[in-house]
Amino acid sequence: MLENDNPVVPMPETPETPDHPATPEPQKKTKRARKAAETAGNIQELGSTEVPTAKSNIHVMTIIGQIEGHMVLPPQNKTTKYEHIMPQLVAIEQNPEIEGLLLLLNTVGGDVEAGLAIAELIASMSKPSVSIVLGGGHSIGAPIAVSATYSFIVESASMTIHPIRLTGLVIGAPSSFDYLEKMQERVNKFVVSHSEITEKKWKELLYKTGELSRDIGTSVIGKDAVHYGLINEVGGVAQAQQKLQQLISVQKDSKGMKQ
Repeated sequence: MLENDNPVVPMPETPETPDHPATPEPQKKTKRARKAAETAGNIQELGSTEVPTAKSNIHVMTIIGQIEGHMVLPPQNKTTKYEHIMPQLVAIEQNPEIEGLLLLLNTVGGDVEAGLAIAELIASMSKPSVSIVLGGGHSIGAPIAVSATYSFIVESASMTIHPIRLTGLVIGAPSSFDYLEKMQERVNKFVVSHSEITEKKWKELLYKTGELSRDIGTSVIGKDAVHYGLINEVGGVAQAQQKLQQLISVQKDSKGMKQ
């Protein structure tokens, strides 16, 4: 018999106690790792360990920074890309669980045709929508703000109203000027038809001289935007949500009556 030929005695299993918990299952490890990764991602992207979520019949959409159109803007610019917004709007229209759209705006404007396309799409939705101008709703942001069923502006927010501009280049051909003039008329018609402002007052604000430092136009703030009829009401998130729920209820009642 060999010297090391000793029988192997199995080690007794440690019973599961509060001091000695059982080894977690691989599935629990995976869930814990996923949760840790999500928390790290939230801290990196949003500066918070958790993102509050709630089941709601309202979809919140933001229009921030500069509205990016056919030309890609530099990476340091904060942008809203119209090719991202438009599919979302169509998805909201198709989703039966979403009954209303809350639109948060803080934009300096941007591509005119892209902004007008977003505004037309919002205005053509069958579901009620409410917009809030926060900080600023400048330039082509004005048509987007008035495209909703009902619009709000916080008291400190401003809206800059000015004619369509190029990037400082001289217009070299009469046809170019004609095109800009027709595009401006499209914007004018949309704003007047989707708000309470008169065409006379809108053009007065649009072409006012001496208001802006380098060009013609007007900057209106909070109550002034409501006074001119451009925005419906001064208010914030609470008022906007309440109004949107009212619009949703009215739409439900009207559908019930038709049935």
